Amino acid sequence: MNISYDLLRRYVATDLTPDEVATALTSIGLEVGGVEEVESIPGGLKGLVIGRVLTCEVHANSDHLHVTTVDIGGEAPLQIVCGAPNVAAGKAVVVATLGTVLGSGDETFTIKKSKIRGVESFGMLCSEVEIGVGHDDSGIILLDADSVQVGTPAAEYFGVSSDMVIEVDITPNRVDATSHYGVARDLAAYLTQRGKPTVATLPEVIASPEGACPLPVSIEVDPTLCPRFEGLVIRGLKVTESPDWLRHTLETLGLRPINNVVDVTNFVLHEFGQPLHAYDLEKTAGALSVKLAGERKMTLLDKSEVTLSDRDLVIASKTGEPLCVGGVMGGLDSGTTETTTDIFLEAANFNATSVRKTARRLGVNSDSSFRFERGLDPNRTTWALLRAASLILELCPGSYIDGGRFDHYPVQAEPYAVELSLSRMDSLIGKVIPRDEVERILRSLEIEIVSQSGDLWSLRVPRYRIDVTREADVIEEVMRIYGYNNIELSGYIHANLSAKGPVDRAYSRRLLLSEQLTGAGFNELLNNSLSSEAYYEGLTSYPQEKLVQLVNPLSGELNVLRQTLLFGGLSAISRNLRRQQKSFYYYEWGNCYMAAPEVEKSTATTLAGYRETQYLGLWIAGERVQNSWVHPDEPASPFELKAHILHLLERLGVGERSLKAEFVELDIFSGKGYAYRTFDGKEIAVLGQVKPALLAKWDIDLPVYYASVNWELLNRLADRTKVEITELPKFPVVRRDLSLLINAETTFAELAEVARRTEKKLLKDCTLFDVYEGKNLPAGKKSYALSFYLQDTERTMSDKQIDAIMAKIRKSLEDTFGAELR
Repeated sequence: MNISYDLLRRYVATDLTPDEVATALTSIGLEVGGVEEVESIPGGLKGLVIGRVLTCEVHANSDHLHVTTVDIGGEAPLQIVCGAPNVAAGKAVVVATLGTVLGSGDETFTIKKSKIRGVESFGMLCSEVEIGVGHDDSGIILLDADSVQVGTPAAEYFGVSSDMVIEVDITPNRVDATSHYGVARDLAAYLTQRGKPTVATLPEVIASPEGACPLPVSIEVDPTLCPRFEGLVIRGLKVTESPDWLRHTLETLGLRPINNVVDVTNFVLHEFGQPLHAYDLEKTAGALSVKLAGERKMTLLDKSEVTLSDRDLVIASKTGEPLCVGGVMGGLDSGTTETTTDIFLEAANFNATSVRKTARRLGVNSDSSFRFERGLDPNRTTWALLRAASLILELCPGSYIDGGRFDHYPVQAEPYAVELSLSRMDSLIGKVIPRDEVERILRSLEIEIVSQSGDLWSLRVPRYRIDVTREADVIEEVMRIYGYNNIELSGYIHANLSAKGPVDRAYSRRLLLSEQLTGAGFNELLNNSLSSEAYYEGLTSYPQEKLVQLVNPLSGELNVLRQTLLFGGLSAISRNLRRQQKSFYYYEWGNCYMAAPEVEKSTATTLAGYRETQYLGLWIAGERVQNSWVHPDEPASPFELKAHILHLLERLGVGERSLKAEFVELDIFSGKGYAYRTFDGKEIAVLGQVKPALLAKWDIDLPVYYASVNWELLNRLADRTKVEITELPKFPVVRRDLSLLINAETTFAELAEVARRTEKKLLKDCTLFDVYEGKNLPAGKKSYALSFYLQDTERTMSDKQIDAIMAKIRKSLEDTFGAELR
């Protein structure tokens, strides 16, 4: 939020510089992002002076250029070539001297000595548009030579002023500071604490309507979503451009002036923090109703068309046509225009939750919704209404208030009652702050001390401080103004060292695997856990009915919590593919979410009915080797991905033999996926090639291989794994090979599993080194060549022992799979 330094000092008297104000605000919790000078005319007219045209002659080589001599109060007149049709001798003009920088926005140019069609030019005569003082570009600015002094800086002549804008980063709980007066109130407390007693003050209001709401407008209010609704009628308006002071103030704050009525409402909003709206009285048709909209369309002030629902609060005319979305934005056709003569001026308080939901659902973020959705004090609408009415009456001579002030306020919002224990405060702060100082801080924050009974103080906190409702909140306020830097450390720091727990071990393992993957050439991803429901349409492996829906989605594309990490990785591949990348090796750690009615509160650490699980995702695609002089280009393959998964398992001590490998059917993969499960059926990892239909949604035209690892299950397996140091074996490993003819559907994993069960002690490994399918083999058959590695750690194995083991393995494979020796 932008705060004008000059405007701020209207509400709090201070001699602090802008930078000192920024430091003070940051120290009390209103963090300042920066301080920037803003000039009423961009550039400040630097380098521009008032000159007098002495001579003006037609250029010898042009029919539209003129060669002039201009006196700017220097030692000699300047020769300037000018193309404006209205240049003439004897006129006072605005001259841009050499070195002056002119331009608009980001486009600038510097005035340099030049030669125009053979004639030297030492400056430039300027139009209104070129220096930012008007919109006329038909010719140069001509001034009365008798009323202006030659050599006068243009900044002085045009009354250029500057202001310092302080950018304050408002946290969601500090809606009370979303105005100049709110910031002034905090600054006054800061100054009072530092020995400069100061009180923030508001200007007086002159409008004082009495009586009931005028008869031309009847008003009905739904009190459930609108705690307070105030308004009055002003007639006899002349809607015109705002005066300079108001336009410059709004421009300094980064706002675009519109007209005197609308500008007043925007000014009061930034002055006091209470949104207002001015309705063209004719558009109300004599009645207003604050109610739920129902299903209908509406065009807002920003010209966007939105679809309202029965959950959106609107202010409607007598005909039922919505004129404004309550707390969000007005309608395009109900606002104040140049033809407006009578208005209904509204200052209301709307339910914060309702405004927030409506603003998110409509995708609208306005200055009003920014404040309303954080919670405003309904007691502060009256001053804002009367302040705006006073300014409008002042800026529109002849206007008047017709009737009284309508005020619907059925339930009075009372201050928050808080009990403060001084001993509790001392304990939390870690220091005893003198009681008179505590009292001074509380009073400077407008917190009323109702009674002081020994250690216990009874307080009444203003309603506008919606974040100060508990004892701890009051203590935080005291610390904030007293100064965190003024609370000394005790000089003794307590430390507690404990053994590694399950969380520490899991983190260490995760770091270990991340380092391994990074060393293998992978890059880590960090994607949003919010996802789009559209990604899951038609999937059975991640069904839509198990998606965790967001009640208040940020947008239509981020309306559910992700069930899988897959889609985040595909987005990253698509983005980098468009940027001409050719190799994609990614991994990501992240939580996935699923609606799971079987999860009960008694057994879950998360909300009942939902499951949250941490996964590790791996993606490989594109070129494994590219542009190498020692190796031909080689694409990524699913076998490479499988190797990375096995390396991760081995790094944690979870051997491949401790898991069951099998093919699985998943609709995210082309063909079959490959899964590693525990022997009791829990899936540790699954991998495969992503289906082209999914890749097409991200415009990916190359194969992508994806693996998903259930980190929570794998981590538990690693916890149960004991790592033991053993002596290197003294006796050799023996290798024996078998070439087998088997059925085409039999997998190597199944053969290896049977072999390991057959010889559990001496069989150390089993590998596949050749596969053949095709010519000279019976239909439905294939040939596997397997290597078996045998070792006895106690003695050298004899041929007889080896042959017996191999015969036993061979028989098991024949009996189980009908394998034949080739």
